[in-house]
Amino acid sequence: MKLTAEEIAQFEDEGYLFFPNTFSSAEAKALKNAASDVYAMDREEVWRESSGVARTAFAAHTYNEAFMRLGCHPRLIVPVCQLLDGQVYIHQYKVNAKAAFDGDVWQWHQDYGTWKRDDDMPEPRAMNVAVFLDDVTAANGPLLFIPGSHKLGVIDAGHDLETTSYPLWTLDRETVTELAEQGGCVAPTGPAGSVLLFSSLMVHASPPNISPFGRVIVYLSLCQVDNHIRQFKREEWIAHRDFTPIEPLADDCLEELIGDGGQEAAE
Repeated sequence: MKLTAEEIAQFEDEGYLFFPNTFSSAEAKALKNAASDVYAMDREEVWRESSGVARTAFAAHTYNEAFMRLGCHPRLIVPVCQLLDGQVYIHQYKVNAKAAFDGDVWQWHQDYGTWKRDDDMPEPRAMNVAVFLDDVTAANGPLLFIPGSHKLGVIDAGHDLETTSYPLWTLDRETVTELAEQGGCVAPTGPAGSVLLFSSLMVHASPPNISPFGRVIVYLSLCQVDNHIRQFKREEWIAHRDFTPIEPLADDCLEELIGDGGQEAAE
């Protein structure tokens, strides 16, 4: 999936690109089955809400074959290498759930703000890829973006250690209000298999999911290899230390997992 000049210009202006139906419904279903397997594991990488339902599974590409393959998929890696103008490695890999009724909030934040402060990533030559494994609607806790906010650099933030089970460097209400008055607020929604590319400086959040419909989104945080992190105070499975450039697999690399639901464990 190679980006056009128009798409690159749109990314530079708005800070994100949205591609519905990048993966087939069968590919998305195989990955969703793999997510269910991962969430059932008793591992330190699987974090849960206070209710006990899964919130996020870190580094799933290191212990699940389906997510390993997704992390090397050319439909994701090729456009990111275009936008970052070089080879990339996986800085962070998360399989995030918003469980029906119990999916909690993700506060307003910039990912690079955390990567800079906690991991000493030198520059924002990194970005996120989100892959929808369920239909994402206005009702089940979609991502919220403030278009154009990526142009402002790293914004002052406070370290929120209390709101949820995952600590974040978050923006206060006054800042978010001012940004939204300038850039608006959007919530990209679409069917399972859709893909979002967005800047690591994009101000974003997601609301609680009180609907009866859960949703799972996989997030690959990819960084240009020569921009790798210099500080290692977080767990390796949260902020990875393998800076090997990703070698994309074949475009049909998920096909053989469709029959078995992607349950094979990674070697």
